[in-house]
Amino acid sequence: MVESLHHRGPDDKGFFIHSTHNASIGLGHTRLSILDLSSAGHQPMTFRNYCIVLNGEIYNFREIRTELTGLGHKFLSESDTEVVMHSFAEWGSACVSKFIGMFAFAIFDNKTNEITIVRDRAGIKPLYYYWHNGLFLFSSELKAFHKHPGFIKILKNSAVRKYINLGYIPSPECIFEHCTKLIPGSILTLNTVSRNITVTKYWDVRDYYLRPSLKVPYPEAKKELERLLVSAFGYRMISDVPVGVFLSGGYDSTAVIALLQANNSQKLRTFTIGFEDGINEAPFAKKIAAYIRTDHTEYYCNKQEAQSIIQNLPYYYDEPFADDSSIPTILVSAIARKEVKVALSADAGDEIFGGYNSYRTFINNLNFIRNFPSYLKNFASRLSKILVKLMPEGFSRYKLSVLSDVLRKDEKLIPYFLLNSYVTLDKKMSAKLFINKVKEPDLISTDEFPDFRDPLSMAMAIDYCRYLQDDILTKVDRATMSVSLEGREPFLDHRIIEFAAQLPTDFKYGTTPKMILKDIVHQYVPEELLRRPKTGFTPPVYSWLKNDLSYLLHDYLSSDMIIRSGVFNSEYVDDIKAVFLKGRIYDPSVIWKLLQFQMWFYKWMY
Repeated sequence: MVESLHHRGPDDKGFFIHSTHNASIGLGHTRLSILDLSSAGHQPMTFRNYCIVLNGEIYNFREIRTELTGLGHKFLSESDTEVVMHSFAEWGSACVSKFIGMFAFAIFDNKTNEITIVRDRAGIKPLYYYWHNGLFLFSSELKAFHKHPGFIKILKNSAVRKYINLGYIPSPECIFEHCTKLIPGSILTLNTVSRNITVTKYWDVRDYYLRPSLKVPYPEAKKELERLLVSAFGYRMISDVPVGVFLSGGYDSTAVIALLQANNSQKLRTFTIGFEDGINEAPFAKKIAAYIRTDHTEYYCNKQEAQSIIQNLPYYYDEPFADDSSIPTILVSAIARKEVKVALSADAGDEIFGGYNSYRTFINNLNFIRNFPSYLKNFASRLSKILVKLMPEGFSRYKLSVLSDVLRKDEKLIPYFLLNSYVTLDKKMSAKLFINKVKEPDLISTDEFPDFRDPLSMAMAIDYCRYLQDDILTKVDRATMSVSLEGREPFLDHRIIEFAAQLPTDFKYGTTPKMILKDIVHQYVPEELLRRPKTGFTPPVYSWLKNDLSYLLHDYLSSDMIIRSGVFNSEYVDDIKAVFLKGRIYDPSVIWKLLQFQMWFYKWMY
């Protein structure tokens, strides 16, 4: 099991085995040496009656260590892992409130016979667990479970349906029955005697969105946010090995390098990847790097290099995963790994400061529905419903279907319905695609996401809890770890979101999206260097699938392969494939989702 995670930590590995009259406990660890490169940082690490395995970094470990030393603790290493273990011995699981960092750790206490597993607030570091027939397994990646003879893999159909809608499987659900993702900001405790498992939340971003807005002048808010950014970014440079930064040339990555370079006498190392075709941000990143004067590495990958990644995606990601920007993320990680062992990635700026174009669409649609004359709603809804039945599949039919339903909704439920519609397949398509006919559950519910201060705050909180945690962070973690590179997330310092979530919405989404962050960046970099339409980090996969890689569709989406996986209607998949290859499909992401599921199934279920 440990060997299957060699890529996550090729520098060292270790094991701890302990048996009692009622249980056998094994802890294993693979180490990527970042802090205290000596053997003193070896894991599993023991202290008194405790044994720990930790994945990640506690950036403020030196301050906590000083506090513990004052309480009489003595340390044998310069490792943050030892500080976590001593913190747990001193304060119990409440110690997690002191940590600034990214982490998933497990501590076994042989006095209480309890295993305590903790995951960081934002979910930067992954943690899966399996509990069935008296067997409890946990790991950073699912692939380790496959190496245990007691692991029974049963496909979870509800997870497949959510995957086809979202392109990822939202926490706590997993692709397998009896498997769970530990929710970010949670503590799991397993008593090996009673066999009881409890999971409690110690931190939740929604708590901060539910608080009243801070009554603070804009200049003062901007100054405080800049102070938090400087502190958070500086912490992510703590390392005993070389550190670099991924640079796209957008506001988020520019913010990271601009604030870091302003407070650093040594040149930062920055890395950008470009494509010969598709969306290419490399020229913009190069201009930013030249202005800030970083030590910049730019690499243009050819089509063959990018395409070669696709066959390995099911191995890297363990679960079906359909974010095609994983391809360039893996490539830029490989380029950075040649020069550094740690790389900062500027994710979460859009979720924290309101940067997505979808937010504008959401607000515009919400205003349109709320301003729709009430006396016309029933008539318009009935007419839309009739027209939907007469129209062929397509985006116009889907939009009309959404309009028909939303006009009948209670005022309070309209934002939830709209947000669900953005991440849900057309009902007609869903009904034809899946063999099992079940009622589609709401992916965003009022129970999970209560009524926030305003609709935009709700949308941002949902993206932070869902898309950021289960798509973006999954993508970056597996991509960087695939080449043994530690990826750090400076915007995900919990102090930033705790402050930003309570700011008035118009500070973030004011005259421009991400207004407060942009105003800070403009103090360091001229606005004209950053003024351009928002783009993604996207390779031209749909063009490839129609040409060079069409064989993947013929192989993995063949009737025989679809029937073997037992989830989808093979005749309808044939129809979707034909429409896609003719260039007439309105939602090509369905093809990529189906392909990635089938490739995953062939890799892990055969």
